Amino acid sequence: MTQSKAPAKRADAQRSIAAILDAATESLSRNPDASVSEIAKAAGVGRVTLYGHFPSRADLVDAAFAHAIEDGHDALEAVDLSGDPRLALARLIESSWQLVDRFRSLLLAAQSVLPPGRIRALHEEPMQRVQHLIERGQAEGVFRSDLPTSWLVGTMHSVMHNAADEINAGRLATDQAADCITATVLAAFTPPGHRIPTLTDL
Repeated sequence: MTQSKAPAKRADAQRSIAAILDAATESLSRNPDASVSEIAKAAGVGRVTLYGHFPSRADLVDAAFAHAIEDGHDALEAVDLSGDPRLALARLIESSWQLVDRFRSLLLAAQSVLPPGRIRALHEEPMQRVQHLIERGQAEGVFRSDLPTSWLVGTMHSVMHNAADEINAGRLATDQAADCITATVLAAFTPPGHRIPTLTDL
């Protein structure tokens, strides 16, 4: 009898966790200050149950942010990164920005409770995709190789998140963001002495 109850309990716990993560991601994407009580109510669970899985609000935000990044994995995997690395970069920025924009409020929530190193660590897989593209562009001579690749990856990461901050501050229109990010990153990645291309050049 004990053996039959244990799997059922584990299944219930997994359903609760999934419901909490979905509710946290949705709630924090609307309001970065969403409370644990609001999230528990949206998930259809009690605070005690929520805290049983996520001991603090920071733990919950961390898990929700990781959940959002994982949800975006398929969208980024579908981006065509073949051909001219600069055009591939523009396509990757467009798709990445759609995800960042969707989860701008969740990013604010994460930035308020998580250290920058943790936020960067959660982006490790998406940033590996950027790194591989940069390395290909360097091999083809269209991206600069005089700076560390990790620095260029971090530059794109910072510009992307800065665009979200600018929109939240009301200084940038959402529909301008992808073009601003692409222009800035192409300028940063272009080898010294080379003309900085625009998307119409490519």
